Amino acid sequence: MSTVDHVEALKAKHASLEHAIREEIARPHPDDDAICSLKKKKLQIKDEITRLIAKPH
Repeated sequence: MSTVDHVEALKAKHASLEHAIREEIARPHPDDDAICSLKKKKLQIKDEITRLIAKPH
């Protein structure tokens, strides 16, 4: 898998996590622990994307 493909896959996962966060927040009784966990995963993916983009080719 090329770096570009890997970044695109990570962006898709990042968007999926954003969707999951929005769905959880919209629930009548959102689970704060689940939201926190999803946000942490989303941030880890964002950091990975940033690292891959900044990496010299």
